[in-house]
Amino acid sequence: MNNRTFAAIFTGILMAGCGSTKKSTNDLAINLPIETAIDLSSVQDDKVPVTINPGRFTVETVTYRLPKVVQGTYSVSNFGKYVDDFKAFNYKGEAMAVTKLDDNSWSVAEAKDLDKITYLVNDTYDVETVGGIGEDVPFSPSGTNIEPENYVLNLHGFIGYFDSLKNNQYKLDVTAQADFVRTSALQTVDTNTSEDGKNITTSYFAPRYFDITDNPMMYGDLDVEEFQVGSIKIVLSVYSPNKVHSAKSLKETIFKMMEAQKTYMGDINSTPRYDIYVYLSEGKEDSPKGFGALEHHTSTVVVMPEGIPAEALAESMIDVVSHEFFHIVTPLSVHSEDVHYFDYNNPTFSKHLWMYEGVTEYFATLFQVNQDLVDETEFYNKIMGKIQQASQLNDAMSFTIMSENVLKAPYKDQYLNVYQKGALIGMCIDILMREESNGNRGILSLMKELSNKYGKNKPFEDDALIDEIVAMTYPSLGEFFNTHVVGDLPINYNEFFEKVGLEIGEGQVETNFILLNGAPIVSGDGQKGTIFFIETALENSFWKGQGVQANDVIKTINGTALTLQNANQVLQGVFMWKPGKDIEVVLDRNGEEVVIKTTTTQPYTTGRALKEKADATDAQKALRKAWLKG
Repeated sequence: MNNRTFAAIFTGILMAGCGSTKKSTNDLAINLPIETAIDLSSVQDDKVPVTINPGRFTVETVTYRLPKVVQGTYSVSNFGKYVDDFKAFNYKGEAMAVTKLDDNSWSVAEAKDLDKITYLVNDTYDVETVGGIGEDVPFSPSGTNIEPENYVLNLHGFIGYFDSLKNNQYKLDVTAQADFVRTSALQTVDTNTSEDGKNITTSYFAPRYFDITDNPMMYGDLDVEEFQVGSIKIVLSVYSPNKVHSAKSLKETIFKMMEAQKTYMGDINSTPRYDIYVYLSEGKEDSPKGFGALEHHTSTVVVMPEGIPAEALAESMIDVVSHEFFHIVTPLSVHSEDVHYFDYNNPTFSKHLWMYEGVTEYFATLFQVNQDLVDETEFYNKIMGKIQQASQLNDAMSFTIMSENVLKAPYKDQYLNVYQKGALIGMCIDILMREESNGNRGILSLMKELSNKYGKNKPFEDDALIDEIVAMTYPSLGEFFNTHVVGDLPINYNEFFEKVGLEIGEGQVETNFILLNGAPIVSGDGQKGTIFFIETALENSFWKGQGVQANDVIKTINGTALTLQNANQVLQGVFMWKPGKDIEVVLDRNGEEVVIKTTTTQPYTTGRALKEKADATDAQKALRKAWLKG
């Protein structure tokens, strides 16, 4: 999921992964497309009418479901909870008996007479809580939005499936105002304008239910830019409610990043089109708060705060979208049967989140130094950040067992480690392969070999993958997997850094302006509604140099009053500060106003850093070059 991921100060959740559907017996006399319709022109009370016409059934009882879990997430969403007024009608137009089986499932008896199903859909953005994401509320990038100016159509929140018909074709009609901008990678088969010219109905085709869930749409007051990266057409759609940012302002950043990714990946080219949908949250009570992204096979949905500076948004987009785009390698081209035959209401999960999310996150980190988007020091800092964050989670837990049981306690609380230790597992495999092959092979070449062997239409057997990888590579990888991935022994990273002439040692470590070792250097007073520096701020060289003291209340930052209500948004901007920025911070120190007006310099703290060994050999340096630049 991650996606990858946005560095929020107090809130923000991310998930990622993907999947598809399983073959099943057809209950229709003729394999006709299931006709579905979403009417955005008839929204009332924030609810969208949906109609499902499945064709004629040949069985007595059928079950219709919306997903409990969707591909790309590793948590329960229960999209059926957002459905109201569920009705079934026979061919005479009469209401039929419907039994609700659970949050996501409805049973219809006398199904041979069933003509259509209708219901209303509420959006999920409205129910996200002020302090974060509530229990079983969909992660924002997988959720839905219904506003007069914008509709985020993650279609798994609107369109469901009949148990035995997930492999039927789907026809989807979306009716909306004629002046709406509409973006979707689904194949458009027809468009019709209403007699009064106010609405347009666009008809789309999906080969099966998986393609409904895998192709989000965005409608409304959008800003859209299209450009080419090699042979891939990129469609960037941005909704910024207050026009703070635009697709044009983000285009250069996205183009430069994806061009570098395409160069890094080489001949991996599994999609002719890639869509990026960006929803910028304006920070209101009913605005989405789960910042990050959700990948699909050929697109990603991104949710970010609208109020952060352009530079901060651009940097976040690099981290988030690069992760999601690398998912075209895995799981699009390399995935297990659990992913390929995904069960939306009773899913099983692969053992290999180390690959789906970990290797993807590793690629998103490594390609930046490989393609000179960051220098080696910044890359080392990111790796150390992952080591530090992984150490705060359970480092003595089998990664394959955690992956397979990711919805259950105690494993679900360790999910975020897929972006930390999972990426570090990818790094260790990469270094081992470089060492064994004299620098000629790495984890990217391994993923290319697996892509050639399997591809998007052929899943691998979950229990056999590690043995296959070892057979394709070297016995040392088998020892590593058995000890640190299947096994639960923590990794000694210095053993791997030694191979490339690096070491972890004490010293001055670059940090940022608001976090120390992943924790904020500020806190809040709920009664007074204020934000203040805490003792750890004095371990930050920049703030210590400005004379900051513990308990100093931060009144304003660059003219913006800092409150508990806007703290997340404002401090995210501080998180993205770079050296050389002119700032003005006004403090309250025991009733006395203190003004800090200066230009930022690189902040440091004392800690553990990844650095070059003084006695690194030429062989180690050569292996490091192959690792970082090969």
